[in-house]
Amino acid sequence: MSTQTLVGKSVLVTGGAKRIGREIALTLAHAGADLTITYRTSPQEAAQTVRDIEALGRRALAIECNVRSESSVRAAIAATVAHHGRLDVLVNNAAIFEAEPLDRISLEQWDAVFETNVRGPFLVVREALAHLRAAQGRIVNIGSLGGLHAWPSHAHYCASKAALHMLTEAMAKAFAPLISVNCVAPGWIDLDGGLDGEAARFAAKTPMQRNGSAADVAQAVLFFAAGPGFVTGQIMTVDGGLGL
Repeated sequence: MSTQTLVGKSVLVTGGAKRIGREIALTLAHAGADLTITYRTSPQEAAQTVRDIEALGRRALAIECNVRSESSVRAAIAATVAHHGRLDVLVNNAAIFEAEPLDRISLEQWDAVFETNVRGPFLVVREALAHLRAAQGRIVNIGSLGGLHAWPSHAHYCASKAALHMLTEAMAKAFAPLISVNCVAPGWIDLDGGLDGEAARFAAKTPMQRNGSAADVAQAVLFFAAGPGFVTGQIMTVDGGLGL
């Protein structure tokens, strides 16, 4: 895609301070967007990401936000629009990833995962909807291969991502024709460099013979953020063929 496809656009990436969220934010900044990122427990990482975005010549804002809180989300959307004047693209990236045997998942664990991974995107979209409609914007949810294939040690996570996939499709129907809504569903993503035993096993059974990177996910997000608005309601797996 062209390198400046989002010039003049305002993008919000939840959980954008580090890891995949940071890579998404930087990729969209490279494409010309001004960024707002939210964080919850990573203020130093958020500040560094803002500096890195500004070094690209783009405007950036970091906001502390708990996506499980209605008032926190409402304040974050208001601050985003006050700072940038508009909101064109929303990337729902903030999430909890957790492994736990199914028969040991506590109610607190179950609720925390669903409140972050499903209620969070719902709340952020609801509060941002009027601004996205005004901009005829885009919503990109970050799902998971685990929302399409059951992982027995991640049942609450898998169930939450499956719910987010269905929410994506419902939003695509509900918000058309003004807003396109899509989902990127990563498979195994290496974030720390190097291959430990488990990562190496996943790479070996992936048709593309490697695990994914944060950049692979970010490029898929860029496609939905800047590509054809006619594409909506899609779940794009970024897994190197692992789920085939």
